[in-house]
Amino acid sequence: MKWVLIYSSVGEAGTGLALLIAPSLVGWLLLGEELTGIAIPVARVAGIALIALAAACWPGPPRVGMLFYSAAVTVYLAYVGFAGGLSGILLWPAVVL
Repeated sequence: MKWVLIYSSVGEAGTGLALLIAPSLVGWLLLGEELTGIAIPVARVAGIALIALAAACWPGPPRVGMLFYSAAVTVYLAYVGFAGGLSGILLWPAVVL
């Protein structure tokens, strides 16, 4: 069972990194359509979640995955707010919390 979790973690981390680096390419490969507009930041948050899932499934304390997810999404949402020009009503409360 331990090896299944390790292989799963590696696959999830690879998919998550691909979503962070090239979300449109992953969207095209999986769905046959390039991602545009708001789908790109959403795909990157999904990539962060997959990397956090990989960290949580890796042998060791699962809290590492949750800590990584919280920190990475906070930093990414702050970046989107400052540099991306996107700003919904709940963006900054989500960054603060």
